[in-house]
Amino acid sequence: MTGTETVLGAPAERREGREKVTGTARYAAEYEFPGRAQAWPVPAAVARGRVTGVDPGPALALPGVLAVLTHENAPRLGEPDDPTLALLQSPHVPHRGWFVGLVVGETLEAARAGAAAVRVTYEAESHDVTLTVDHPGAYVPETANGGFPAVTEEGDAEGAFAASPVRVDVAYEVPPLHNQPMEPHSSTAVWDGERLTVHSSSQGSTAVRKELAALFGLTEDRITVLAEHVGGGFGSKGTPRPDVVLAVMAALHTGRPVTVALPRRYLPTVVGHRASTLHRLRLGAGPEGRLTSLSHEATTYTSRVKEFVEQAAVPARVMYGTPALRTLHRVVPLDVPTPSWMRAPGECPGMYALESAMDELAVRLGVDPVELRILNEPEAEPESGRPFSSRHLVECLREGARRFGWAERDPRPGSRAEGPLLVGSGVAAATYPVMAAPCRASARALPDGGFLVRVNATDIGTGARTVCAQIAADALGVPLDRVRIEVANSDFGFAPVAGGSSGTASWGWAVHEACARLAERLEGPVGPLPDEGLVAEADTTGTADAEVPYARHAFGAHFAEVTVDTVTGEVRVRRMLGVFAAGHILNSRTARSQFVGGMTMGLGMALAEDSTLDPAFGDFVQSDLASYHVPAHADVASVEAYWVDEEDEHLNPMGSKGIGEIGIVGAAAAVGNAVHHATGIRFRELPLTPDLVLTGLLAHEHPAGMLGT
Repeated sequence: MTGTETVLGAPAERREGREKVTGTARYAAEYEFPGRAQAWPVPAAVARGRVTGVDPGPALALPGVLAVLTHENAPRLGEPDDPTLALLQSPHVPHRGWFVGLVVGETLEAARAGAAAVRVTYEAESHDVTLTVDHPGAYVPETANGGFPAVTEEGDAEGAFAASPVRVDVAYEVPPLHNQPMEPHSSTAVWDGERLTVHSSSQGSTAVRKELAALFGLTEDRITVLAEHVGGGFGSKGTPRPDVVLAVMAALHTGRPVTVALPRRYLPTVVGHRASTLHRLRLGAGPEGRLTSLSHEATTYTSRVKEFVEQAAVPARVMYGTPALRTLHRVVPLDVPTPSWMRAPGECPGMYALESAMDELAVRLGVDPVELRILNEPEAEPESGRPFSSRHLVECLREGARRFGWAERDPRPGSRAEGPLLVGSGVAAATYPVMAAPCRASARALPDGGFLVRVNATDIGTGARTVCAQIAADALGVPLDRVRIEVANSDFGFAPVAGGSSGTASWGWAVHEACARLAERLEGPVGPLPDEGLVAEADTTGTADAEVPYARHAFGAHFAEVTVDTVTGEVRVRRMLGVFAAGHILNSRTARSQFVGGMTMGLGMALAEDSTLDPAFGDFVQSDLASYHVPAHADVASVEAYWVDEEDEHLNPMGSKGIGEIGIVGAAAAVGNAVHHATGIRFRELPLTPDLVLTGLLAHEHPAGMLGT
């Protein structure tokens, strides 16, 4: 590569791409050590209760079974920061699928057979796993996920709504959703005396090391956590999960290296998921469409193990100008697995509801839905009153409408048909906050003219190591091929998780500072470099996390065209188009992949992804990829992603915003709004499966007499 190709924004190829396509990239479960054993967990078979007895005899009698760990003999753990990691410490069963045992075997097959042979008896207790908006156990928490206040109110939302000439009062429902990374959660643990090394499928090795130190009574300098290659996470690997704790426990108990790779069928209950959310939106407006009142109430559930409240009403505090704004979160504790982060927590389900309601308001007013959003563009962040560091949502809407051909759209629902197919198009806006956290990084000039950059970033398939290398090359002013980068090693220093669309901003900030300092040292006469090279380090504590007087968010606009089959009820998305304003794009190739991936995930949320908690057994019915449907290639026709390159000096040295999550925000609403435009029927519950859509079609008269043809 030439120096001109190191400029940020260039479509540099992913550095680990060849390793992945040739199968030489090693994931957490693929590290071979002498004497390595495998372990398989035993999930609880009751929805709530306690273990009254465990008979490990049948398992231990099987060939190759080395040990059976239960609450009776497992190593005692320290108090975890996360109660979901207090594994095998008591007979209490808080929900179905909670791990009550672990079988260690010479092989994966032996461990699996042993786990099936363990005999566990229970004393079952009554349970409740059903969320309703009027559940008697619902309460208003102090905060929602992310520390957001559960309730906010500006002006008199109730009074303004009642006085509004035009009103929309609607409810929406999003079912439980699951992250489904290609690589299940896995860890390999090795003890060497009192030193512990762990290869973990995690979005952040710093967090894993900190939790393991607390659980096993170690100082952090005696633990090394590595996560060189991670096969997706979507938030579910953002905090330590049971696999890493069980692997370390089993290795300590047996004195051998141990790998725990969780079976996919167990993931829904033990690695977090997006909890179901019930939404009520009340929008008041004047006859021209300007909002006079906006109220968003979200009800969700949490487990009894740990409180987690999806912040689904938070995006309403950002999006539209209104003199009266109210948001409220309510949560119901149930006997369910603990919810957690899933791509764009809060914004994803919240913007589905808000953007669907905005579409309903546009239809009620007879106003173009693009123009309605532009009309209600705020001058500053509605909740805080802070100025936006940059906000180009209007440009995204205008550019998206131009590229999509929105002007040719007949606004009348049900106005376009192709034989038995109804065709419609929809739009929705997107937003996601800009975040960054402190990080450490080092840059070393080597005698051979190359550079070595180290940062404890985690590449979960996003191309993070490639973009960090580009940031380094740009700061050093050298060609990209002279920069070598090492990531995902907790010994490199603390770093935040790959989550909240903050990874590149956080790691890149530290990389930029370290490389800029090194470049300064190299400007003057330095003479021949020593064999170990010349090093510069950076710690962005106090800068990356400094308070700023600006509201910092990324924005975007989604457009979708769908067909609805009036015979089968099947919805197909012909094309999706997104335009995003996310600061300076650092790598056009990997950025486009992130946007397209998020949009595709939103398509799955709209049409296919569904999970049900069985009220009798307290279990997720859809527990594998045969029953929990995600989009296949045949479901994704045309997905296009574009962006408005922003100049924003209030972000970080690269001028970038996170892009990993904004692609999914609003995508499902755009599809749902397109289905309404095609059919004239408003479906307010996801996903839009053929049975749901066909039932709606049969219940309504339809143009051209097409039903049943």
